[in-house]
Amino acid sequence: MKLHELAPAEGATKERFRVGRGHGSGNGKTAGKGHKGQNARSGGGVRPGFEGGQMPLYRRLPKRGFINHFATNYAIVNVSDLNTFEDGAVVDAAALTEAGLVKDQLDGIKILGNGELTKKLTVQATAFSESAKAKIEAAGGKAEVM
Repeated sequence: MKLHELAPAEGATKERFRVGRGHGSGNGKTAGKGHKGQNARSGGGVRPGFEGGQMPLYRRLPKRGFINHFATNYAIVNVSDLNTFEDGAVVDAAALTEAGLVKDQLDGIKILGNGELTKKLTVQATAFSESAKAKIEAAGGKAEVM
């Protein structure tokens, strides 16, 4: 098979429906927009959530809760996830990202003590829970706060 021989599977693609192309097409003249009105105009229409001047739903519903914009949000990794690394390895933010355990580092990485650790690792993170620190040290490793 060559590059020019590639084609999508039968029925996988569909021709774009072209509106406003004459009476014979079944969608000529007003091109599916009806007669006059805001939605028939070029650039017409209303913004998302607009209800014709009625108080919109997002304003009718009460606001709930509180979001602290100054809080530190940690990317969380459990101790059991660290078993994917080689024995004696240094586990830092770069290693965790490369292993796919952390997608976005947010304000830092926090190691939590869920599960068991069977390997001796040097773990470098922003924060550790007490149980995580104890489990890492019990396995013969080191927990270093960065």
